[in-house]
Amino acid sequence: MAQYIITYLGGDQPSSPEEGKQHFAKYKEWLSSLGDSAVSPANPFKNTSTVNSDGTVTTGSTTSMSGFTIIKADSMESALSIAKSCPFLEIGGSLEVSELMQIPG
Repeated sequence: MAQYIITYLGGDQPSSPEEGKQHFAKYKEWLSSLGDSAVSPANPFKNTSTVNSDGTVTTGSTTSMSGFTIIKADSMESALSIAKSCPFLEIGGSLEVSELMQIPG
């Protein structure tokens, strides 16, 4: 079974703490529904810095990526189906799904 990474992009911030709690509860329920398919379920990013090609470092990200989840699935179609049910989409975010390559050695 192949592994796929679901990358979280964008998404609206909750308008209140209560809205944030409600969304997080949906997200935890979705992650729980993945069962053994969730290899590395919740990996949010914090305090991002960017190392530039000239070696300088800047604070912040050059992308809207905010985290990722790694899952196991039989096919890209199955992985996409799992991603389509993610509540992150309900807050205006988008998801990229990529198959992880296994490099020998």
